[in-house]
Amino acid sequence: MLLGGFDIVVIVLVIFVILVLFAGIKTVPQGYRYTIERFGRYTRTLEPGLNLITPFIERVGARLNVMEQVLNVPTQEVITKDNASVSADAVAFYQVLNAAQSAYQVSNLENAILNLTMTNIRSVMGSMDLDELLSNRDAINDRLLRVVDEAVQPWGIKVTRVEIKDIQPPRDLVDAMARQMKAEREKRAQVLEAEGARNAQILRAEGAKQSAILQAEGQREAAFRNAEARERLAEAEAKATRMVSEAIAAGDVQAINYFVAQKYTEALASVGSAPNSKIVLMPMEASSILSSLGGIGAIAREVFGDAGNPSPPPPRPRPAPVRSTPPINPPNPNPFNPDPER
Repeated sequence: MLLGGFDIVVIVLVIFVILVLFAGIKTVPQGYRYTIERFGRYTRTLEPGLNLITPFIERVGARLNVMEQVLNVPTQEVITKDNASVSADAVAFYQVLNAAQSAYQVSNLENAILNLTMTNIRSVMGSMDLDELLSNRDAINDRLLRVVDEAVQPWGIKVTRVEIKDIQPPRDLVDAMARQMKAEREKRAQVLEAEGARNAQILRAEGAKQSAILQAEGQREAAFRNAEARERLAEAEAKATRMVSEAIAAGDVQAINYFVAQKYTEALASVGSAPNSKIVLMPMEASSILSSLGGIGAIAREVFGDAGNPSPPPPRPRPAPVRSTPPINPPNPNPFNPDPER
């Protein structure tokens, strides 16, 4: 079957329409933005989904990823403020906010961000001492983020974070820092040990002081109590002496006997109860001891009364024995006859 000229024209028109449709329909995936150029001039940005453009007049200029992306910063040498050479590498996170600015304000976006980050790393870390550099990594990250984010704002970029991954000082410097740290820790240990010894001595001195104070207070209290006891005893002795004196003044002679007997028995008890007393020599007459015992007995009779223990009657005087003279018998005239009556 031969096709005529009209049929060929229709087929060509259908194919042309299909090509035009394919050229005018653009599908943008999620997380991307497409810029549209009309005769080389930026007109608009296509959002994710199905979009239509004018074929042969408009075209896609740049396909930009608007998701957050990671950019590795290579290792570089940095000289610190105190002339120490260290090696540092970092990682940067950024996101495209304005596709048109990212596409037309800067050429080679990733390379621009990378070089800007490396330059600011040298600037920030070079203005710090080595000790500050090693101990203030968070401060370095904050300064880098603030500086780099402010620099990329005209490009429609948002730098979300900049992190220093590793800082490597030279080996000899690391060894010197290790020795310094060891010496510092030994110094701290010695200082703490000295402070501990000093505090222990202070506490012991305070304890001895408090002990001495308490002991002195105890001795003072004991002396006060002993003085008070002696005072009470002296008052009792004075009262007893006064009562005995009053009794003697009243004519009661037994009171002085009772007083003397009490003191005598107390002295004997103290002498007999001494631990080092084995033999007691008493240069006293028996008559004095008997008289003292007699006085004590009389005092006891007066105290307990005659009713309870009546005294025996005084002994009667015994009559003197009469000596008889045997009779004088007359002599027997007959010595051979004893009985003269016989």
